[in-house]
Amino acid sequence: MANRALPKWADDIRATYLRGESSVFIIHGNVYDQILFDGKLVPLVEFISTELIRAKDVIVHYNPAIGIKFKKKEKKLERLDELMAVRDADKAVSALDQLLLTQDNVAVVVDYAEMIAPAEGTSFQSDADRRSIVTLHRWSLDKRFEQSNNIILLITESLTELSPKLVSNPKISTIQVPLPTEAERALLVKCLEPKADEKSAERLAMLSAGLKNVQIRGILSPGEDAAEETKDKEDFIYSLIANEPNARERAQTLAKMFAGKDHEEIKRTIAPGKEPVKPVEQARGRYEDVFVLLAQRKREILEKECFGLIEFVEPAHDFSHVGGIDGVKTELMNIARNIREGNRTRVPMGLLFTGPMGTGKTFVAEAFAKSSGLTAIKMKNFRSKWVGSTEGNLEKILSVVKAIGNILVIIDEGDRAFGNSDGDGDGGTSSRVIARIKEFMSDTTNRGRVLFVLMTNRPDKLDIDIKRAGRLDKKIPFFYGQDADEIEPILKAQLRRHKVDSDLDFPRDRMAVSEKLIGYSNADIEAVVLLANDRALSRGSRVTTEIFGEALRDYLPARDSDMLEYMELLAVFESSSRAMLPKRYADMDQDDLQRKMRELKARVR
Repeated sequence: MANRALPKWADDIRATYLRGESSVFIIHGNVYDQILFDGKLVPLVEFISTELIRAKDVIVHYNPAIGIKFKKKEKKLERLDELMAVRDADKAVSALDQLLLTQDNVAVVVDYAEMIAPAEGTSFQSDADRRSIVTLHRWSLDKRFEQSNNIILLITESLTELSPKLVSNPKISTIQVPLPTEAERALLVKCLEPKADEKSAERLAMLSAGLKNVQIRGILSPGEDAAEETKDKEDFIYSLIANEPNARERAQTLAKMFAGKDHEEIKRTIAPGKEPVKPVEQARGRYEDVFVLLAQRKREILEKECFGLIEFVEPAHDFSHVGGIDGVKTELMNIARNIREGNRTRVPMGLLFTGPMGTGKTFVAEAFAKSSGLTAIKMKNFRSKWVGSTEGNLEKILSVVKAIGNILVIIDEGDRAFGNSDGDGDGGTSSRVIARIKEFMSDTTNRGRVLFVLMTNRPDKLDIDIKRAGRLDKKIPFFYGQDADEIEPILKAQLRRHKVDSDLDFPRDRMAVSEKLIGYSNADIEAVVLLANDRALSRGSRVTTEIFGEALRDYLPARDSDMLEYMELLAVFESSSRAMLPKRYADMDQDDLQRKMRELKARVR
């Protein structure tokens, strides 16, 4: 479907230039994608040259690898051959400087600008780097440019790799090319899959969130194989799914998506462990397999593109495996439902899970991901020893998170992930990282689309500003089981999760089993269950009260009582609601809680 409307980022460049606010632009972000325009995908530089700045008399493109090339030349230029022979960055910038100073109505597009004006400190830059940076900086300040109708477009993927002297210059406009929106992806899907029904096209657009246009095309419409090879793939796929609904149509759709793949890889993806069978046709949607394939390829692409900085969470357990904490589970499912239904104003910006280790914070977060049906990722360690790389890694993660939408971002051990906020000893990197995360977490356009779930057993070590309302709106405390009624749902959930055959019965076995587990962490309870199961299996028996008692007497939990109680009190003071507290804390006088906290703090420090 043709669409001649300029993308918003391109319209911003045009409007800013026409208002006379700037003639030098830094274009960053998704710059090595292709732009869907007028029903076709075109590279960024080609789109800029043929659509955005096509009114210019001369359009010059400089790439450090190929040198200076003219995209358009409608006037005679002196020393043209000499200009086109220049490749070295220092000489090229000098030649472009002369061109801009002597000609009017010229556009210069500089690709890989970070290679010409790198972000390294001045002491690490060569003389050529310094000259190039000063020249590029001068272009934004020279009065000549305001009168000559010239325009300069510097292209870089990451702002952190470009000289801060340029990025911080108020006369240079910074424009981000975002990943494709859902509306843009829907247009692309219609171009690539014109036969897709409206519902399938909408789902393909939704599932491809976070991917570039070229990646979506690579999955849905890869390069064509030879006719015989395509037919061979189609027949092989058909033989794998022949007894499933709409097998022939599905095989035709899938065959083109496995260009360059052999039969073994196709089999591993579509039907692992299955052998070709004779066909018995049934009815099934043509794109069902494509949805699965798209989700799988998307995960692979994004994890690779983010350099292993994120990990997609696909837990095997849901809330049915979480014992107790019914109030917490209800609260979390209400949040997930509001996200799915688009009730964005009723969704918190973020959640803080806090409590001692072993209380099930990570387990509940993963169960939340499974039960809610939301896409979930874990943010891994994005710090790097190289200058600017940590900030660049973070920006990469945040751009993907924003593009995917309807997503949970799980950050375990949040106090360690963010480090200290003063930045001592790291050149201020920690301060910049935390400031950027705070900015992203408090961006109200993300409400109802991006939900941060941050977990820690030491909330006192978190930057205090990151815990405020508007970033982590709800603080959910986690505690060890306080009585048998709280222990038993946890114990039953562990028995169910590990498929343990037992004859334990409650309240019959409360005295012998659950009351003896009071004060044990969820992790300790799981360890006792597994130990009892091992003993029972070795005897060819079910887990009985006697066997469980043996395991309980044999198991020695490692614990620092003062530290664990201190962590519980930290969770009490962080809690958003007294209703989420155990009875012994909910009923305790505030002064008594404060006094207890001071005593424990003195002992554990």
